[in-house]
Amino acid sequence: MQVIPSIDVTEGRSRLVFWPGASTGRGAPTDRPERIARQFVELGAPAIHLVDMDGARRGRPVALEVVSRTASEVAAPLQVAGGADGPEQIQLLFAAGATRVVMPLLAVAEDARRLRACLDVAGSWLAVGLDPRPERMREYRWQSGTPPTVAQLVERLAGEGVQRFVLSHGGEEPDRGLLAALTAAADAEFSVAGGVASLDAIRRLAQSGVVAVILGEALLSGRVDYREAVEAANDVG
Repeated sequence: MQVIPSIDVTEGRSRLVFWPGASTGRGAPTDRPERIARQFVELGAPAIHLVDMDGARRGRPVALEVVSRTASEVAAPLQVAGGADGPEQIQLLFAAGATRVVMPLLAVAEDARRLRACLDVAGSWLAVGLDPRPERMREYRWQSGTPPTVAQLVERLAGEGVQRFVLSHGGEEPDRGLLAALTAAADAEFSVAGGVASLDAIRRLAQSGVVAVILGEALLSGRVDYREAVEAANDVG
């Protein structure tokens, strides 16, 4: 299982200051997303996950300059979430330097035409983000009237060509049954973001069949060391 660092970007800066040498008094703190990304890639990160917080609120990409700076700074795939609700926004993010884009479930859950247009632009580099908690599924006003299950949604979207899913809130105590069922039923890759805050949680998640865990605050706050997280992600015995 891969460990992918996540950086929340607001007003062009990281929401959290990263100070990798805080415990020893070495190094210098930074809130520059591209510098944070570079440090993690130097530690071996296989990709970087950027969350455009302003873009998520406005429904369009805002942190395009940050995406561009980060893409030019690191030789690793750059996955961007936030503000990508349609094909035009995905094109903007790709033009800025993103290599993968995560779009929200509700943008395409009941709009097959929009999903097709997004897939035409992004192909296998499109991911759909979804919150698997039943109460969140019930909050949305579904056109069909009856909220589908996460498994039903994933099965349908995968059947329409989605090859990547990012599950939020699946972390500290992962529902292994749900994750195992999703990974077994759909020919797609699953990553988990949110809720993972310990090495034990990473070890539990590694046994569920997901391909990656996306860690943000746990890494930037120093609560979890990146190298130790990688070791835990590979400790499946």
